[in-house]
Parts: sequence; structure tokens; C-alpha cells
Amino acid sequence: MDVHDSILDLIGETPIVRLSRFDTGPCELYIKLESQNPGGSIKDRIGLKMIEEAERSGALKPGGTIVEGTAGNTGLGLALVAAQKGYRLVLVIPDKMSREKISNLKAMGAEVVLTRSDVAKGHPEYYQDLARTVASNIDDAVFINQFGNPNNPLAHEQVTGPEIWRQMDGQLDAIVLGVGSSGTVTGLSTYFAAAAPDLELVLADPEGSILAEYINQGTLSEKSGSWLVEGIGEDFLPTISDFTRVSRAYAISDRESMETGRELLRREGILAGSSSGTLLAAALHYCREQSAPKKVLTFACDTGNRYLSKMYNDFWMRDQGFLEVEEHGDLRDLIARPFSTHDTVTVSPDEPLANAYTRMKLYDVSQLPVIEDGHIVGILDESDLLLAVMDSDAAFDQPVRTAMVTELHSVQVGDPLESLQPVFDKDFVAIVKDGEDFLGLITRVDLLHHLRRRADT
Repeated sequence: MDVHDSILDLIGETPIVRLSRFDTGPCELYIKLESQNPGGSIKDRIGLKMIEEAERSGALKPGGTIVEGTAGNTGLGLALVAAQKGYRLVLVIPDKMSREKISNLKAMGAEVVLTRSDVAKGHPEYYQDLARTVASNIDDAVFINQFGNPNNPLAHEQVTGPEIWRQMDGQLDAIVLGVGSSGTVTGLSTYFAAAAPDLELVLADPEGSILAEYINQGTLSEKSGSWLVEGIGEDFLPTISDFTRVSRAYAISDRESMETGRELLRREGILAGSSSGTLLAAALHYCREQSAPKKVLTFACDTGNRYLSKMYNDFWMRDQGFLEVEEHGDLRDLIARPFSTHDTVTVSPDEPLANAYTRMKLYDVSQLPVIEDGHIVGILDESDLLLAVMDSDAAFDQPVRTAMVTELHSVQVGDPLESLQPVFDKDFVAIVKDGEDFLGLITRVDLLHHLRRRADT
């Protein structure tokens, strides 16, 4: 029987797929599915290596505590291994991490400390600095320190590199990869310097990171920008980093990263994360610039299941300005869930209040337009629902019409933006109409998204 004794035995030996539905110029482009690791990312490899080496050195004792600062998947790799080996794990995480990742970490038993993502290294709330502080306040804790831990690149030098070379039968001209802690680039650089010295390493970097400029121009910016892609890009050079064999770098925008990641799913059926979109976008640029055939490999760094509320959510993509939507030049541009496209979450007046509650919770909305025969006849919000059911559990069976508000405050689609504020001042949601036709709702958050998008353009 092909049976394993531990989930940890399944780390590595991830498959490689040749991409066939993208324009890759004269090149063949391959993607290594690190998303198929049991923890869902390439970071399972270093999580296992760093913990096992800490055990061997005696720094990590049975029942001990591991502390790490992570902006990506290293925390999940550590959580996978720590749970199997019985260690307490405390992770300090920037607040830009997706909800799916945080829920996954907590479900695996990790303790999560959220911190700011808008501060740089040296600030006490920067995730790595805070993690070091947290570790110093826990007896016998080990700060695993992926950014300075030599076992991070060693995992890729000893395992990932040889695995790739064997799977490709020694036929590979270039690898396009990203940098978070820099373990992958450093480890693969060391391995391929001996195994294939002519193999080219190419960096895919989010716009805002300092690394692309460092590779291409040799200058190190003192200040980084910000980016939404998770897990790659840096505002400093990790101490374990070795970029000497990286020949060039591509700076990829958040928009191109998200769009390319979504295209990977549509075209090839590969559900991967935002950093995978960055890598694929850079790999496509590289391939299309070549004049001679080459075999090029990149990575699906992690699974897209952790980004369903972000890059695979049309509403989130729209709020970021990443989805092309028709601009009307009126209040329709602020409606996140238009009624005409069936995106508005609604309820009918004769449905039980229990249905309204379930829908609010499922779609994370705080008010529902009540629709009858295609027309809006009321609004039910959380306060209306609470007031109706507070004194009796049986009230959840009562129809929506018993609790909805029928005095509706609407604005016309052509009204100026300023017409929304008086509605919000009265603690109402803005109901947008075109004559008598209901178009959708505008909330305070919708207005804030619109103002932020306008400020960014």
C-alpha cells in the first residue's frame, strides 16, 4: 500500500505542468504546483526544515514555543509542522493578510497577533520586530526568524533545486521566482551554480518593493511603497539573501498580478494565489521578449483558496479598481451590488425574518432591500431585525413585512454626490432610483471606496 505515516511525508515532490493556453512567445513555460504541498504552499518546505534543525540543535525542546513574524505562507507551513510535533506556535502577522489565511492558522492551533502593515523595519509594530519582542517575553521560546535562518535557503538547495532538475530531465533555461524571505532564490542560486551554471534566475517583484530596482539598477531605495500582493516583495534585504545570480527583475503591478492569477484559473484550471499571478506575469513578459526558444519554469506559490475573499471576489476587485466596469458618471458608479445584474442581496416581504438574518450573515451585509414584484417596498437592517426578535425567539418565524421600514429615503441616479451625506447623517442607507426603478443601495463604505479610488487616479 502507498500509505504515509504523517502528513509531513507529503511535503515536496510537487508536480509540474506545461502551460498551453497563454502566449509564451518562442518559449515553453512550465509551472511547479507548490500549492499541492499539504499546507498549500512552498513554505511547507522551509517550515519543516527550520523546525527540525531547531530540534537537532537543542534550541527547540519538547513542548516548546515557536514564534515567527510572517506576511505570507511561512506561518501556515510552521503551523502544519508545529501541530504534528506538539509545539505552541505564536505568529505576528501584518493586517493585510487575507481572512482565509488567518482562519486557517487559528484552525491549526496557532496563536495570531495582528499588527500594522503600514510601518517599516525598525518600527516596534513592524511584524518582524514585534515577533522578536514577543519571543523575548516567552520563556524558552524560539524565534525562528525565516529572514535570517540559514536553514531556510538550505531547504531549497538540498531538496527543491534537485527536485526541479530531476523533474525537468536537466532541460531548463530559466526560472522566474519571487522573493519574500529570499530562501528560495538563495537556495536555488547555490544549487544551480553547481548543477547548471548557465541557468538564468529572473525575479518577479510587486511594484512598491525595493528589490526590482536593486537587481536592475544596483541601487537600494531607502523607502518602499505599498502593495496588496501577499508573501513576496520586501522593504529591506534579508540577511540570508543572495541575488548574485539573478540576471533581471520585473516589477509587476497589483492589478496585473491579480488579473494574471485569475486568468491562470480560467485558462489552465490552476487556482493559485496573488503572488503566483506576479510570477506568471513576469514569466510571460520574459518569455515574450526572447528571440530563441527556451524552457522556463515558474511557481504556483500557494493555493488560491486563501484569496477567495480578495482576488477571486469581483466586489473586492472592483473596490480596488482592478476590474473594468462601465463608468456612468452618476451615482450608479458607487453601487457595489447593482440590482439590474442580480447582485443586490434582497429579501421578499413574506419571507421569515430567519431568512433575512441568514442572508445578512452569509453575504456580510447589514441591510436588505425588501423587493416585491420587482419594486422596493421596504428596508430591513440589523437594528430592525434585532428589535423584532429581541423579546421572542419565535419572532424569527414572523414575516419580514412585520419588521421592515417602509418610509424610504431615496436619491435619484443623477443627483450630485453631496446628496448622499444628508441621508447618511440620518443613519440611513441611500436608495438609488431612476424615476421609480430601483437601481441599488449606496452605503457609507461604498462612498469611501469611491472617494479613495478618485484620490488614487
